[in-house]
Amino acid sequence: MEEHIDERVPVLIVGGSLVGLSSSLFLGRLGVGHMLVERHAGTSRHPRGRGNNVRTMELFRVAGAEPLIHEAASLLADNHGIFQTPSLHGDAGEWLLKEIDPGNGIARLSPSGWCVCSQNDLEPVLLDCARKLGGDLRYSTEMVSFEQDGEGVTAVVQERESGRRRTVRADYLIAADGPRSPIRRHLGIGQTGHGDLFHNVSITFRSRGLADVVGDRRFIVCYLTAEDADGALLPVDNSENWVFHAPWQPETGETLEDFTDERCAAHIRRAVGAPGIDVEITGKAPWHAAERVAERYGQGRVFLAGDSAHEMSPTGAFGSNTGIQDAHNLAWKLALVLDGSAGPGLLGSYEAERRPVAEATSERASARSAEHSHPGYTPGPEMVGGRQRGMLTVAMGYRYPRGAVVGADPAMAVVPDRMDLSGDPGTRAPHMWLHPHDGERRLSTLDLYERNFVLLTGSGGTPWHTAAARVAEKLSITLDAYRIGTEPHAELVPESGDWAELHGTTDEGAVVVRPDGFVAWRAPGAVRDPETVLLDAMKALLHRA
Repeated sequence: MEEHIDERVPVLIVGGSLVGLSSSLFLGRLGVGHMLVERHAGTSRHPRGRGNNVRTMELFRVAGAEPLIHEAASLLADNHGIFQTPSLHGDAGEWLLKEIDPGNGIARLSPSGWCVCSQNDLEPVLLDCARKLGGDLRYSTEMVSFEQDGEGVTAVVQERESGRRRTVRADYLIAADGPRSPIRRHLGIGQTGHGDLFHNVSITFRSRGLADVVGDRRFIVCYLTAEDADGALLPVDNSENWVFHAPWQPETGETLEDFTDERCAAHIRRAVGAPGIDVEITGKAPWHAAERVAERYGQGRVFLAGDSAHEMSPTGAFGSNTGIQDAHNLAWKLALVLDGSAGPGLLGSYEAERRPVAEATSERASARSAEHSHPGYTPGPEMVGGRQRGMLTVAMGYRYPRGAVVGADPAMAVVPDRMDLSGDPGTRAPHMWLHPHDGERRLSTLDLYERNFVLLTGSGGTPWHTAAARVAEKLSITLDAYRIGTEPHAELVPESGDWAELHGTTDEGAVVVRPDGFVAWRAPGAVRDPETVLLDAMKALLHRA
């Protein structure tokens, strides 16, 4: 007898933190029905995970959330850089990183920029956006069991207050349930990596006097290196509310109970070098820095995303950003499979693309903690030294040698030694400013990529433009096509620069860009039969026979 099903939904998301909420937002933008369950009563109340890199903000831009996030982050809009000092008293100390974007160089590469927005401020924005898109988000609700078969996943969810249980049938399940992921353990998926790196206690506190000690040093984080009171200081509002990360050594028997209010306040005063300032402790939360990557990113119809798939040292904020980008990569692929545009094989590219990125990024995060002498971290010799790639290259210059791409070099490095966004298959497509021929609206090429695959060509690429319409009809898919140039028949006019040169092709060539803004395929010039060539490329990308 078939088990009673209370509710049916295309996608069930387990976990309502940054990655789960981002999954909901991205799926909602694509019109995919879903349910999210989160065991906690609401969004995060602790200010943590504040760094949102350029690539993440590009995704939030296209999803319509970027202005709201900047508004939520307004209190820290003028904070830049990383400061290190034995004391905030006097003029000691040095800037490890004075500005995130010196010379405004990012503007040449992206319409977006870095944004300092703490998790407790970012999550409510994502929640509101997701609900406005029709997302069914249920807090104080946990998944207590699940099983899957060839057609879907059957899960039992329980309301924590009432104890009421409901059986939910979903086509797919996204496990955004954190580093200790019960779902990952249930699937028997192991992890690789260095494991635990160090432990801290995150202490929130109020102090009106600290702002005078800090002065005009508007840092994102300050590493305090006093021998008897090291730690990391992070502003919340630059005036009264602050966060301090204190080293914690549980391996020596030290417990959270040892971190009394009195001990924490005294530690903070010594660390900043101001023994007389007021300090009122308002909260404490333990956290563990680790380097682990899941051996597999899912099984069957269940996929891991965020901390359930990878743990990273917090230095550089790589972990949350990698998780949000996981969510986006998975969302558009689920959308195309669910509506029949793509075959189920497309979902296999999720692990093929995202797992190598997590491995490379987690190594860089650990190395950056060593470079910055993060409080509580004593790296082994294997973690120190070696050639390190820049933060921006790791954040937005990573590549997909394998996956849903045609023509990528499988031997190319996932994270190159230098930034190279020149239209190669498997790389994030180049940014350039455009204007529609029929209006004054300014948009980036990246604004074109969200819902569908997009073919771009120059004014001389009309045969590709015509072929795109025929291929879309043959495959019953939506394939947007634009010609870029100054000629009347071009749909988009470049503000400056040469579209073909920027994308590594000629005016008669073409590129196909995926819904996540990565180049999927490229033709350097005209061909005899563009329709057949494009049809073959799209079939391969979509795993269509």
